[in-house]
Amino acid sequence: MPLLIVEDDRELAHGLCSSLAQSGYAADVAADGRAAMAACAANTYDLVILDLGLPDMDGLEVLRRLRAGGLAAPVLILTARFDLDDRVSGLDAGGDDYLAKPFELPELEARLRALLRRGLPQVSRVSFGDIDFEPATRQASVHGRELGLTAAEATVLGMLLRRPGRVVSKSQFVDELYDHADEKNPAMIEVFISRLRRKLADAQSDAMIRALRGLGYRIEAGAHG
Repeated sequence: MPLLIVEDDRELAHGLCSSLAQSGYAADVAADGRAAMAACAANTYDLVILDLGLPDMDGLEVLRRLRAGGLAAPVLILTARFDLDDRVSGLDAGGDDYLAKPFELPELEARLRALLRRGLPQVSRVSFGDIDFEPATRQASVHGRELGLTAAEATVLGMLLRRPGRVVSKSQFVDELYDHADEKNPAMIEVFISRLRRKLADAQSDAMIRALRGLGYRIEAGAHG
């Protein structure tokens, strides 16, 4: 299971590689943003561990460029920045989870397992309105146009599509996305919903994600606007 560690602290990066290898993960290391982009262009990774404090460019800019370049793998952000605004910025840039430095290796591995589980196929192809969704590849399209979803966005959309016309609560999204208790913040779901709405609108989908105050969200077909 190939991973990419984007970290300029050589000692930390190689320590992570050695520790993760003992758990069955194979990891490459990129010491800066340009090396990370080159690695992702040349290889397919199941997950990226990204430090925001890189020497050549801000980690969030690296993340935006990786997503724009087609990276669909989950991204775990490592950072000393950990207030709510920072987490929202990271999620909005395309991140899937945050881990504050310093951290313990067992927690890192628990988060990796949770993120990687999102990429496992759960159901066969789903169609709803003008949306086609393939859980095995985390790809969704509208009229043949790929939406370019991140792993977290694909998880949220998949939950909505498997419950067409029914409400999915924020707590249900959180329980599906995360298996650790300390960072379960329902407010983060709003970021994923906002990004999904924007991508559906850009693709001119007739489907929309409706918010029901105090209850959650549901997807509706034929409700363009």
